[in-house]
Amino acid sequence: MAKVSTQVRIDSNIKNSANELFASLGIDMSTAINIFLHQCILCDGLPFPVEKPRYSQELREAVDEAHRIAHDPNVKGYSSMEELRSALLSDDAD
Repeated sequence: MAKVSTQVRIDSNIKNSANELFASLGIDMSTAINIFLHQCILCDGLPFPVEKPRYSQELREAVDEAHRIAHDPNVKGYSSMEELRSALLSDDAD
């Protein structure tokens, strides 16, 4: 079977995230795209539903807050439950 090249324009952040994911699965972008295209042919359409997520505003705000906290270098982190427990029980926990 002859192989052909195809160019696709992809957001750089999406491409980097996808490459990391595919590397963790032991495949490259080309293999992943070929798997996707084969699945489209087998399903006679997209191999997954395409729909808008139905997340509540409250959940979206909680996810945004968690993302901000996770990436804030000023937020204290703990390496064990015991360390967290000690911090919660200390007088400086205010």
